[in-house]
Amino acid sequence: MALSKNRIKYIHSLELKKNRKAEKVFLAEGPKLVNDLLEHFPCRFLVATTDWLSQHLHLPVKDVSEVSDEELSRASLLKTPQQVLAVFEQPEYETDISVINQSLCLALDDIQDPGNLGTIIRLADWFGIEHIFCSPNTVDVYNPKTVQATMGGIARVKLHYTSLPVLIRSLENIPVYGTFLNGENMYTQQLSSNGLIVMGNEGNGVGKEVEQLINRKLYIPNYPVERETSESLNVAIATAVVCAEFRRQAALL
Repeated sequence: MALSKNRIKYIHSLELKKNRKAEKVFLAEGPKLVNDLLEHFPCRFLVATTDWLSQHLHLPVKDVSEVSDEELSRASLLKTPQQVLAVFEQPEYETDISVINQSLCLALDDIQDPGNLGTIIRLADWFGIEHIFCSPNTVDVYNPKTVQATMGGIARVKLHYTSLPVLIRSLENIPVYGTFLNGENMYTQQLSSNGLIVMGNEGNGVGKEVEQLINRKLYIPNYPVERETSESLNVAIATAVVCAEFRRQAALL
């Protein structure tokens, strides 16, 4: 099936959140990412080069367009198209807060950068964190840049958009962690194998309302302590450092 101008226009329209939300779909590009997602989400349609299709003869997709590199370039949102793109249906996940009592989860308070969100999802996938709770103002998980940055982690990590203050207030006797400059040295604290880790906005950190509800404040110390250093860590890097320490301690139990 050839690639029409209307379909190219439709693909480009998915850059906008309102269109993704209306259609309940998202775009993914590249062999590794598309292959990962084909196993987890229904695919509306797929666009690929002859070379890629020749290596994938049995696809779970009815609507497939075979295109030239030039045609793929016109459809792609990437600067360097990668053989294949696909439009997938957005999953619908139920929000079950009991998972916070049973496992370690992340909460994101107004993360704005699509790349940061995608990287955090990728990190969560690596560290076995299956649920992320996002404030309503956190960037859309189905932003194409976010999807690309997850490197397939979006297939295994479930995101829930909800009011974080309401969520945290509903938790009983569950540790809620956050990173702050006035927190306790993370490496001297006993960290739990369950609970919620709150990460804040790139510029402003954790919001005041959410901060008041956090019962375990942590600090990632610089090294050496007396050395003058950067003001703060990128939120995705900070998430990696925190998650690594939680899992290191859990492995010692």
